[in-house]
Amino acid sequence: MIRAFPGGVPTVVHSKTSAWVPVVFAVVFAALPAHAKTFKWASASDIPTWDIHSQNNALANGVHATVYESLFYYNAKFDLEPLLATGWQQVSPTQVRIKLRKGVKFHDGSAFNADDAVFSINRAMEKTSNYGVFTQGIDKVVKVDDETIDIITRGPNPVLLRQLTELRMMDKEWAEKNKSTSPKDIKTKEENYAHRHANGTGPFMLKSWDPDVKLVLEKNPAWWGKSNGNVTEIVYTPIKAEATRVAALLSGEVDLVLDPSPADLPKLRAAANLKVLDGAENRTMFLGMDQFRDELPGSNIKGKNPLKDVRVRKALYQAIDIQTIHRVTMRGLSQVTGTLIAPQVNGWTRKADARWPYSPDDARKLLAEAGYANGFEVDFACPNNRYINDEEICQAITAMWARIGVKAKLRTLPLVTYFPMLQRFEPSIYMLGWGVPTFDALYSLQSLVRSVGAQGDGNYNIGRYSNPQMDALVERIKKEVDQGNRNALIEQALLLSHVDVSHIPLHNQVIPWAMKKNVEVAHRADNRLDMRTVRID
Repeated sequence: MIRAFPGGVPTVVHSKTSAWVPVVFAVVFAALPAHAKTFKWASASDIPTWDIHSQNNALANGVHATVYESLFYYNAKFDLEPLLATGWQQVSPTQVRIKLRKGVKFHDGSAFNADDAVFSINRAMEKTSNYGVFTQGIDKVVKVDDETIDIITRGPNPVLLRQLTELRMMDKEWAEKNKSTSPKDIKTKEENYAHRHANGTGPFMLKSWDPDVKLVLEKNPAWWGKSNGNVTEIVYTPIKAEATRVAALLSGEVDLVLDPSPADLPKLRAAANLKVLDGAENRTMFLGMDQFRDELPGSNIKGKNPLKDVRVRKALYQAIDIQTIHRVTMRGLSQVTGTLIAPQVNGWTRKADARWPYSPDDARKLLAEAGYANGFEVDFACPNNRYINDEEICQAITAMWARIGVKAKLRTLPLVTYFPMLQRFEPSIYMLGWGVPTFDALYSLQSLVRSVGAQGDGNYNIGRYSNPQMDALVERIKKEVDQGNRNALIEQALLLSHVDVSHIPLHNQVIPWAMKKNVEVAHRADNRLDMRTVRID
């Protein structure tokens, strides 16, 4: 049963205990302060699309959340809150009933209802969607009435509500009218209407978007909620060059830079009119390796793939001096890691976080044992405007591998072309940074080490690592509801990834935000700006 207390605070009757459980809701803030402002911010790359079910990209997800809303979302403390939902009930182990918020309008004035919610979740489940990891376990979505939906799962799903935080709602009629019922396929250059246009329910509306130049959002005067921020216009400028981004902040051209270079931080911290907020992100940087193709394109090794040999993968791992990268390249702004998830993510353990030791001598021995005493040539692809010092990290690793005879042919690409290239399984070795919107290890394990399949299985397993033992563990983790048992399974999976060297973990990002002193914003571990809370005094 779902009920709202007087005053609109939603509550839930849990099916097992029949006890009233309040659903925390803190999105409705104090009344909008006077003296509204334009907020100008910048980072290295642009969002790839406005189609909310096309490309699962962290920067885009954060920007999209300002215009499109999901049924549930996180507050600044990462407590789960209802947004376009008002409450939920676990009707049975495989049936969740969700009550929808009344009176919500899309930006074009049409009403949000159950038809839109059913359509949006189904749209995220289509083949061209990159959001299958957030629909994993869902069998079907059923309209109960205009304000209620049921989500039927294939088995118990302990993280369903957390998955729903990234499934934003689109107007069914708008999508049909504009021939955008299916998500844009990121592997192709074909566009749909939703790629460049938006119609959400959120506090801001898309005013204009000139890709790689400028994005402008304006306040939605008919938003159902209230904000404690005073921003009425948002201007986002992608600025690839680090020096140019910093100059824009120092000159006052922008109010905030999301990703200042570690090398520039002393200067920014010393500036009288600026401040820097630091915090650990729930994003792990790692390298992936092609373990699928029988021959690597562009390699001097013909007829076989060196990366299929665990000894070669381990050699590449042990040749990386991660402490030097931490100290020199990242200037201390990283957390060295030995696993694929950060400490903020459920399932992380110290045991799983242990690294293979840095040892060029051991690396050379492993290569020799594998039959590559003279090394080999290999393609190495990295982004150059997505992560903190991404290109510099890859340059350092290329030099380290050269010392053991591995000649990595480094190529760096901007985000807009890098991620589609990954989805086409092109690179032999690649860099990826993986944040965890659900704050649960299943999101990483299913996406990165589960064999490629349906509903998000292996959706970013670009190297196509595959181990039946790993697949079985991930399938058990998906449905295990006992937290102790579930975390033990997660640790087993992380340790198996370590032994197999499915990937080469590097570090967890530490993210500094640099801004003018008159900007008030909550620093978040998901590296997102919650525009409902931004104030400029």
